[in-house]
Amino acid sequence: MKRHTVIDSPYGPLTLVAEDGVLCGLYMTEQRHRPPEESFGPRDAVLFGETESQLEAYFAGESKEFTLPLRLHGTPFQRTVWEALRQIPYGETRTYGELAEALGSPTASRAVGLANGRNPVGIIIPCHRVVGANGGLTGYGGGLERKRRLLDFESGRGVAALF
Repeated sequence: MKRHTVIDSPYGPLTLVAEDGVLCGLYMTEQRHRPPEESFGPRDAVLFGETESQLEAYFAGESKEFTLPLRLHGTPFQRTVWEALRQIPYGETRTYGELAEALGSPTASRAVGLANGRNPVGIIIPCHRVVGANGGLTGYGGGLERKRRLLDFESGRGVAALF
């Protein structure tokens, strides 16, 4: 059974969704590919204490990684891409082509981009750390302004101020 809560963050409200007590979604407002609200289940603020604690530590600059169990629903290729995203170190970026090459499919940068865009657990699975071949910002489900602010925050060029 799914349950959800909404928390405040420096990047706007975040909707956290869990299935059988395991985090399966983190969605920003106006996020592309955001499932309908009615699919999130009843509201339950108590269930998400550890997720909230780790997000607060991240936004405060006290933690650079997440150690939460996740339940990810996607194709095998999508799950492979999402796992590769988790390997990108805090404060660093990779291009879609570099990710495709790391996955052993150097011509699959477009497919990597599509899988990246379907990431159901933004921030925790850091899809914001993927940039275009020229290093420029490209699509981000939460919007390019959020992506720029997240990258600036992680690189030390910005703060996690309210969106």
